[in-house]
Amino acid sequence: MIPRAMSTPSSFLVAPRITPVLDPAFRPPALATRAFRAAVRASGRPVPVAVALEQADGSVLRFCTELLPAEHPQAGANLRFLERWLKFLLWSRGGYRVHFAGPPELLAGLQQHYREHPAGRFDAEIMGERIYERLFETRACAAEDLPAERASTQPLGRHLDGCRIGFDLGGSDRKVAAVLHGEVVFSEEAVWDPVQQADPQYHFDGIMDSLKRASTHLPRVDAIGGSAAGVYVNNRVKVASLFRGVPTELFQKRAKDLFLEIRRAWNGVPFEVVNDGEVTALAGSMALGDNAVLGLALGTSTAGGYVTPDGHITSWLNELAFVPVDFNPAAPVDEWSKDAGTGAKYFSQQAVGRLTAVAGFELPPQLGLPDVLKRVQDAMAAGDYRARKIYETIGAYLGYTIAHLADFYEFRHLLILGRVTSGAGGSVILDVAQAVLLAEFPELPRRIALHTPDEKEKRHGQAIAAASLPALPSA
Repeated sequence: MIPRAMSTPSSFLVAPRITPVLDPAFRPPALATRAFRAAVRASGRPVPVAVALEQADGSVLRFCTELLPAEHPQAGANLRFLERWLKFLLWSRGGYRVHFAGPPELLAGLQQHYREHPAGRFDAEIMGERIYERLFETRACAAEDLPAERASTQPLGRHLDGCRIGFDLGGSDRKVAAVLHGEVVFSEEAVWDPVQQADPQYHFDGIMDSLKRASTHLPRVDAIGGSAAGVYVNNRVKVASLFRGVPTELFQKRAKDLFLEIRRAWNGVPFEVVNDGEVTALAGSMALGDNAVLGLALGTSTAGGYVTPDGHITSWLNELAFVPVDFNPAAPVDEWSKDAGTGAKYFSQQAVGRLTAVAGFELPPQLGLPDVLKRVQDAMAAGDYRARKIYETIGAYLGYTIAHLADFYEFRHLLILGRVTSGAGGSVILDVAQAVLLAEFPELPRRIALHTPDEKEKRHGQAIAAASLPALPSA
C-alpha cells in the first residue's frame, strides 16, 4: 500500500466516462494528471521541477513538470504526482541517478520513498544494482546546473540478408523462425514453463532445442536474433521475468550471461537479443512502412518498445510492465515490484486471470495463467458474455492508458499484440479502446492509429522481426 502521505487526493481521482465493466474503481492517470495540471494552472503560481536521468553509458535525459505552490490547500498531492511521474520516466527511460531541481522537501520525500517503501526500494534496487550496476541515487541540483541532455540512437534490425534464425521467448511458449534471404521457410512454437525454473539449464536447453530445429531448415546459420521480456544490455540479462525462479547466486553465475553462452554454442555468429517490446515495435514499423511506432505486447507480462520518428531505437528501457496505469489506492499490487496499479496487472495474462472471478468464471485455483487465458478465449469464441466483459474491461484500460502514454512518447502508430489479443477478444479490446479515445481524448484518434496484426503475425511476427536484428559482417 502507498503510505497515506503519498496517496492521491480524491479530488484528482476522476471517474472515467467509459467505466471498465468489471473494475468500476479504476482511476486513469491521464484523467488525474489532467485535473492536477488544471489546478496547477489555476493556482497562478506553478512550481517548476526539472529532472535529469543519468544512465551508465553517459546518456542523460531531461524532463520538466509543474507542481502546486506549497501554500495551496491541495499541495499534499505534489509528492504523489511527482513520484508517479518520475516512476513512469524511470521505467520508460531508465537511469541510476536522478538529478533533481525542485523544492528540497519534495526531494526528501522521494529519497524516503526509495529508501523505505517496498515499491520504492524495488525501483531503486533494479535501476541501480541490477540494470546499471551502480548505486541508485537522487541528488539535489540547481536548475541551471542540470547535466546537458546526451542521448544516442541507432538503427534497429531490418537486416534480412543471409540465413537467419529469430526467436521470441515468452513465459508460456517460445517461438522460432528460420528466415532465408527475407523469406520465412519455417516457424513454430513450443510450450515451456521458464518462470518457475530454478536451474538455468532448463532455459538453455529449451532455447537451444528451438534453434536447432530451425537450423535444419537452413543451409547454414549466418545470424541469430531474439526477443524476450526483460532488460538486456549487450546480450546480458539484467532483469527478466523468465529467470525469476533462478536463485540470485546462480543468476549471477549462469543466467546473466546465458545468451553469450548460447552464442558461443553457435560458433560466435552475429547474435542479438533485446526486449520483446522493442521487437514488437520493429515488427510494426516493418509491416507499416513507417516509424514513430509504440509497441505493446500483452503476454505473460507487459512489454513495450519504441521506434523513434527517424526509425531508430534508443537507450530507453520501455519496461511498461512497471509503469503506473491506475491511481486507485486499492488497485491490485504486483507481487514482484510491490507496487499498486502498474501495467502488468492490466495488460497481460495476469489481467485476464484476476478478472475471471469478477466476470463469474469458476475455474480450478491450480489452473495456470496460460490455461486460464485459453479457457477465456474458448468462452469468447462460444459467445460467452462473461469473456466479453473481460476483454471490454481491458479495452477500457487500454484506451485511457494510450492517453497517458501520449504524454511520454511521440508516436503515430500503436501496435497491440501478444497472446491476450489472439482471437475475437483482440478486436473487442481495440474497439473499446477506440471508443474511449473518441469520448475522452478526441484529439488523439486524429494523430494516433491503432493496429493489431493478423493471427499469423501475432504468433510469429516477433520471431521473424527478431531474425533481422543482427547485421552481417561486411565482406
